[in-house]
Amino acid sequence: MSWMFNLLLVVQILSSLAIISLVLLQQGKGADMGSAFGSGSAGSLFGATGAANFMSRATKWAAVVFFITTIGLAYVANRGNTGQDTGIMQNFTQTAPVAPPAGSAVPGVTPAAPGLPTAAPQNAVPGVPAVPNAPAIPVAPAAPVTPAAPVSK
Repeated sequence: MSWMFNLLLVVQILSSLAIISLVLLQQGKGADMGSAFGSGSAGSLFGATGAANFMSRATKWAAVVFFITTIGLAYVANRGNTGQDTGIMQNFTQTAPVAPPAGSAVPGVTPAAPGLPTAAPQNAVPGVPAVPNAPAIPVAPAAPVTPAAPVSK
């Protein structure tokens, strides 16, 4: 990772913490509703909130910094790509299955004696691996079909 990525990441974390704390410290608009019915002015109910205070301005600038660092992180992370094969799966490669090493015990398979050819099962289907010690599924024989007697009315 580059030093720019680390710097942007630290700035983004700090700005996100600032946004969280500033939003939680601010007073909601509903808190002024009680003053509209009591000794406060009637114009403060649902409108005329006045000029923005320090907290709302600081929240706005923390959000601006957060979004700028997000764009910067996306640029720095994607900077090394040349434009071809720029998908999510570009770093993954497909590998062929690896056979177990000689002499290792595979459950359900008895190893052949060295030097002797191994014979495929008689019911093997080409291209389909055999399942060792698979239980046989019993199939009931089909019942003979007898035609139904005609129904007379």
